[in-house]
Amino acid sequence: MAETADEEVAARAAELREFITYHNQRYYVLDSPEVTDAEYDDLVRELRQIEVDHPALALPESPTQSVGAAPAGLFAEVRHRVPMMSLDNAFTEEELTAWGERLRRQLPDVDVDRLDFCCEPKVDGVAMSLTYVDGRFTQAATRGDGVTGEDVTANVATVRAVPAVLDPTSGPYPHHLEVRGEIYMPTADFAALNARQEAAGTKTFANPRNSAAGSLRQKDPAVTATRPLSFWAYQLGEIDGLPPEDAAGARRAGAGPGRWPPAGQTEVLALLGRAGLPVSPDIRRVRGISAAFARCREVAEHRHDLPYEVDGVVVKVDDLALHDRLGATSRAPRWAIAFKFPPEERTTRLRHIEVSIGRTGRATPFAVLEPVFVGGSTVGLATLHNEDQVKAKDVRPGDLVVVRKAGDVIPEVLGPVTTGPHAARRRPPVWHFPTACPSCGGPLTRLEGESDTYCTNIDCPSQRGQRVVHFASRSGMDIEGLGERRVVQFVHEGLIADPADLYALTPDRFEGLEGFAALSTANLLAAIEHSKSRPLSRLLVALGIRHVGPTGARALARSFGSLQALAAADAGSLAAVEGVGGVIADSVVEFLHNPANETVLDRLAAAGVTTTEPGVRFPPPGAGAGGGGAAPGGGVAGVPPAGVLAGGGPPQTLAGKSVVVTGTVPGFTREEAEEAILSRGGKTPGSVSKKTFAVVVGEAPGAAKSNKAEALGIPIVPAEAFAELLESGELPGG
Repeated sequence: MAETADEEVAARAAELREFITYHNQRYYVLDSPEVTDAEYDDLVRELRQIEVDHPALALPESPTQSVGAAPAGLFAEVRHRVPMMSLDNAFTEEELTAWGERLRRQLPDVDVDRLDFCCEPKVDGVAMSLTYVDGRFTQAATRGDGVTGEDVTANVATVRAVPAVLDPTSGPYPHHLEVRGEIYMPTADFAALNARQEAAGTKTFANPRNSAAGSLRQKDPAVTATRPLSFWAYQLGEIDGLPPEDAAGARRAGAGPGRWPPAGQTEVLALLGRAGLPVSPDIRRVRGISAAFARCREVAEHRHDLPYEVDGVVVKVDDLALHDRLGATSRAPRWAIAFKFPPEERTTRLRHIEVSIGRTGRATPFAVLEPVFVGGSTVGLATLHNEDQVKAKDVRPGDLVVVRKAGDVIPEVLGPVTTGPHAARRRPPVWHFPTACPSCGGPLTRLEGESDTYCTNIDCPSQRGQRVVHFASRSGMDIEGLGERRVVQFVHEGLIADPADLYALTPDRFEGLEGFAALSTANLLAAIEHSKSRPLSRLLVALGIRHVGPTGARALARSFGSLQALAAADAGSLAAVEGVGGVIADSVVEFLHNPANETVLDRLAAAGVTTTEPGVRFPPPGAGAGGGGAAPGGGVAGVPPAGVLAGGGPPQTLAGKSVVVTGTVPGFTREEAEEAILSRGGKTPGSVSKKTFAVVVGEAPGAAKSNKAEALGIPIVPAEAFAELLESGELPGG
């Protein structure tokens, strides 16, 4: 029984890692979260507790050890020489006090009760790094995964609050000065923007944070310039090639206040303010943990009096010299913590309960509410998840209900108000889940053993539309300009019914269509044509195969090389791929052998959509074939013979070898270096182990990886020899 329990814990940890990675992508890259902040925090806390209780499950690649998500590739990459880390969270006074006790243990010679802390409202925006050289703004980069972000210099240059030149009267400044802060949208400006968008009949935004993120991710800076973005500076990054702690340590007595580099966090903010950078006026320096908590409570009580959204308070040790002593974990500094406010709750009237149909046919009930301002935005709709949740909460149309929202886009109905002066004397009738699809009228069926209900009509208009929306999304085929609104329009006009129809569209089909002139038609058709070159791994995500996310799709694409090989493989062969397993394997087999799906896939291939993974060697003849027909000369019909690479590709010089890259390799981004290894058959684990073949060390490498390589006797390859390693697969000079 103990072994079974351990297996269950390991399975839960794996599930949590997959969930958190997926939601990181939705939040940080796609700017489209699907769960509340509180629900996400619960997932992370559960995984961390499992890793504490079961250290063997604390994998280096766990999302608890990482920051944000990797850049999406929309902009050029920027490598942060000083990592942009995340923050650990505290949700109660006890957890904040426990952090103070950890400081006491780490600083035995410091009176923590008399230690100064800088308390800063945690602005709900987009973390940003600004670089000034000789006082002039030269670069802006997003946080990304903490090591590599995206270059959004042109867009941030349009933000009026970001000075192009620092105030010369407050100089001189360090030659290289990196300022970190938050790009945000003031709440009043957000409301005005939404009003303009609604009046123009265009898309409105869910909340200030997502509107700020979306505004920064515009390819055209002119669009960003029309958005009311602002900026708060809150920290220093690199100063003249040194981290801020080292720079502060280099400062000697007699430098005096107001000089660079500063000695304390509040002094940092004062200097930045004098330099012309906006600094929040709501920052306070307090003494002791008790005073810090009192300040957190004060900000929570007056959060809606602030002109910007906040979801907590960041508490930092004020003395920068102590930052260096305290150090950091792999993802967060020990000298700071974010005190998170609890999700907000409001009461409002539940007008109706309706059901939406997703791309898989899942029928999801949702509440139509009397609009209420909660969590920083006006809410009119809220999720009810599924039939069981509606019954468990016992909410009914006409009820006064409690709505919770933590400042993000997914509000939730908690339950009815059944006591107190505002409670109804007599409850409305119980709501029953419909038996017919609201979109097509077909039957709604609840699968045995599941909590979800599905429309089983594959031709349901709602399903068709949502499948195309997912296919064209940024994580799928990334067809720019083809959002949900246009897809619904195309389905309604009879232009498309499935993803393959997109590639049959011609200019004449758009004649007389609302919102389409010659230029917009040409741009959309060009974007559709460009999407044909996406690799197989992206196509697998775009198809919306149940349980298949980006990680599983990449694993399958790299293992089989082509869609034909995947279709010829049986479930056992697919399940044997690392990171896939039986559930995903069964889902892929079921999808690829569905006659309707086969027809769509054939049409996609005929239209020229890529069905191979560049640089991946196809499996040997007949490998993994589950009854597929033999091709002349051996092998599976439609699958190239052994030794042929999908889409050409380099020779497999690193087949089966694990190569770790740390630091910047000249001529390569981080992803390009990893792709170069993977395309030659190698592996790129995130950590060094006894199985590592070599560690490539570039500029500004991670000390932990280099030190571990030396301790284990793993060969170290200098960055200038990386090309030789790729070409020969052998250690340079070996």
